[in-house]
Amino acid sequence: MSDFKFGLVHAPVTPFVNGRVDLAGYASVLDFHLAAGAQGLALPMHAGESVSLTVAERQALLEFALKHVGRRVPVIANASEAGTAIAASLASHAGKAGAAAVIATVPYYWTPPQHMLVEHFMAIGDAAKLPLFVLNSPAEMNEVEIASKSVVDLLERLPNMAGLIDLSLDWQYMIEVITVARATRPDFQLVSGTEYMISAAAVGATGLLSPLASIAPKLISNLYALCTAEKFTEARPAQEQAAILYRAFRDTGIAGFKTGMRAMGRDCGPPRPPLAALTDADSKVLLAELVTAGTLNSEPRGWL
Repeated sequence: MSDFKFGLVHAPVTPFVNGRVDLAGYASVLDFHLAAGAQGLALPMHAGESVSLTVAERQALLEFALKHVGRRVPVIANASEAGTAIAASLASHAGKAGAAAVIATVPYYWTPPQHMLVEHFMAIGDAAKLPLFVLNSPAEMNEVEIASKSVVDLLERLPNMAGLIDLSLDWQYMIEVITVARATRPDFQLVSGTEYMISAAAVGATGLLSPLASIAPKLISNLYALCTAEKFTEARPAQEQAAILYRAFRDTGIAGFKTGMRAMGRDCGPPRPPLAALTDADSKVLLAELVTAGTLNSEPRGWL
């Protein structure tokens, strides 16, 4: 397996114009993240409306990003899908296209038993021939969680199993996983899939997958740097601000996210159906909350 280290990875949104992917706009999105200090880019993740994109569109976005970004930072491909064969085909394409690593969640909609989850990820990892990061997000995936034993099974059977990205906010679970996983393979990487980085870093997370970097890149970079240096007391103000953003956009979803980006001068169009844009009233409530909190006062406007 390669010595790929996850680091601070941004999860860009996907811009649309009249319901179609806007590649010119996507170039601006990618350049923004590079200028804002991303150490890697993961795409298209849920923040990038991956479940609303066709397989062909996902492959085209990855190929475009790899060509546009070049070797400036690693580009990580999201191979999550409902069916194992589809996910494996996305992973295979990512490997051939030149991605640095692959991310995959449990299958959408289905709730398979743990032994079938292991087989699902085995197929994806075998197809990719790249470092594989399994994403654990039970709240989004019908409460299906990757058991710590399944993580160990993958580490024992799949040489390119690299780590776990956790969105559960279950610190007891994260401690258990990192303990048993690093006993099996010391180079196992735990990545925080939310911006609650103080707690994650204290548990042992060394990477962060951040959708919020699209809104507040300076805040997220500062939080990540302080946490990886184990300066947790100094990181607390940044963590409190990040928590305000996390809660605001958790409650408003992709529609709120794109409203926030538009307010920051980075308009990426509305969400793709079946998602709906926020109403004017809801947009005002969201933006008023962020203004009151002062979270965005020091953040860049526009595309840098």
